[in-house]
Amino acid sequence: MRNFILLIALFFVTQWLLKKKLRHANERAQAAARTGGRASSLSARAESGANGANSASAPPQLADPLIRCAQCGVHTPRSESIVVAGECFCCADHTHRVAARPSGRDVR
Repeated sequence: MRNFILLIALFFVTQWLLKKKLRHANERAQAAARTGGRASSLSARAESGANGANSASAPPQLADPLIRCAQCGVHTPRSESIVVAGECFCCADHTHRVAARPSGRDVR
């Protein structure tokens, strides 16, 4: 019974170490992609602490925020959305539909 519990504990420790190693490898690959090949010298300095700033403390790059279409409710990136009269739309077709329908102020 003792061997079985030891085997289970060894399994979980091994899984934890593998995940930690993969996470570290992914962080290095992302740093290399951001710097465009200069990662080898920069990561060596970051690991030794020569530059004084930790690369992990840098704020993450945020994606383009999503905006909800006033016509259909689909979320699109802000850079791809169309803004007409203060309302955001996902495509030009929806802007024409909203512009074509009469509003409460126009109808008498």
